[in-house]
Amino acid sequence: QVQLVESGGGLVQAGGSLRLSCAASGRSFSNYAMAWFRQSPGKEREFVASIYWSAGSIYGDSVKGRFTASRDNANTVYLHMNNLKPEDTALYYCAAKWGTTARAANEYDYWGQGTQVTVSS
Repeated sequence: QVQLVESGGGLVQAGGSLRLSCAASGRSFSNYAMAWFRQSPGKEREFVASIYWSAGSIYGDSVKGRFTASRDNANTVYLHMNNLKPEDTALYYCAAKWGTTARAANEYDYWGQGTQVTVSS
């Protein structure tokens, strides 16, 4: 059974940093792109970052230069978030898709349950 489990969310002040983790299990994700999306109440799910071995990583415009995705191995990915802003407050999801990176949520096959990030002003 495939599972993606996010962790590392919490409450942080504006300007602070957090690192989110996503642990995947149930199969090898070596040929999968891993991504981060976020969603806040009343808003659509937003692309944050996606990472794949040979293709590198891509980022959403609102986080470019502040967030960095990294990957320890096939089944563990991180999202390093710096200079956090109140508008970064959201439920952050980890997702996986076969092949290279993509921005569209509907291209991703597996999803975690999310971890909450709250940034206070």
